[in-house]
Amino acid sequence: MKRVFCFLVLGMLCPIGSNAQEASSGFDARAVVSAQGAASSLSTESPRFGSPATGGYRVIFYPVWKLNDNWAITGALQSNSRPYFQESFSTAGYGVKDNILLGTLNYLRVSNRGSLMVRVGELPTAFGSFLLHYDDAANALIDMPLQYGYYYKPVTTLGLTGGQVDVTRGKWDGRVQFANSSPANPRSVFKGDQYANWAGGAGYTVRQGLRVGFSGYRGPYLSRDYRFFFPGEAKPNSLPAHAVGVDVQWARGHWNVQGEWQTFLMPYKRVAPFHLEAGYVEAKRVLSPRWSVAGRGGYTDDSFSGFKESYEAVGAFRPNRLQIVKVGYELRHQGQSAIAFDHSFIVQLVTSLHLLSLAGK
Repeated sequence: MKRVFCFLVLGMLCPIGSNAQEASSGFDARAVVSAQGAASSLSTESPRFGSPATGGYRVIFYPVWKLNDNWAITGALQSNSRPYFQESFSTAGYGVKDNILLGTLNYLRVSNRGSLMVRVGELPTAFGSFLLHYDDAANALIDMPLQYGYYYKPVTTLGLTGGQVDVTRGKWDGRVQFANSSPANPRSVFKGDQYANWAGGAGYTVRQGLRVGFSGYRGPYLSRDYRFFFPGEAKPNSLPAHAVGVDVQWARGHWNVQGEWQTFLMPYKRVAPFHLEAGYVEAKRVLSPRWSVAGRGGYTDDSFSGFKESYEAVGAFRPNRLQIVKVGYELRHQGQSAIAFDHSFIVQLVTSLHLLSLAGK
């Protein structure tokens, strides 16, 4: 079980091929391809002011090069149309976005007493738990919780440059990460205003199917080109952000339930500090080998724009082992939005592809 857990963490966003795992070395390449059509009132709002109907695609390519029993290189390369994610439905412009979500050199060591894994490169934040099922094939729903995303969210879904250590021992698991920027404002290694940030967390498996965890992050989050860096503000490296959160996962029979609660503080000198609280609960019920239903309710409450909430329901059908068809509806209350309630109806087709598997000696 320890080795299975470690490979789950090692992939984080990427599934590792069984052939590459069984051999002492090898290369495995997989992809998840998603196509969707949507009708959303978000697309009619400022600054897009477009048609409510949109379509898009998303591809995540997962290469894994296993060098030997201890060393491996993993990646997760994403390309998506814009808009694709619900948070971009109301933003202006069209196009294609390419991102490196994961690209790390990894060292793994497993014993009967526990495990140790070290990763260096571009990797997801160690804060929170949602990114473990960020992939459309792993996400029981279609959208993400409100606090996760790309555009000015407190928890980025983009990769951060740094290093991370993951350990397990008995029923405990833990992780600590040091990165070049904050999960609230990811910075490229080629940009300025990069400051050391740390994130980490731990979890305890109470019994099979029930795990309780917590996580946190701390470090400077502002940059001089940031949308919310105001004239005359103090130096970014003097304003560290703080975040703490708890998460719970429970699985039994045909049910899977999980949830998170988090609080964030972004300090300022010229204006009042920005505080945000967020939480969600989601549940999935497997009705049969081909059919399942899922739902999520979540909220954010911040000191700038107030209370926001979202409710999403999805029905999923598996025509075969490689594909999932999802049909979902989401209702959002946007607080200060010109439209009190936003409605989104989305149909999504997700296809998992095993592209290549080469086993070494």
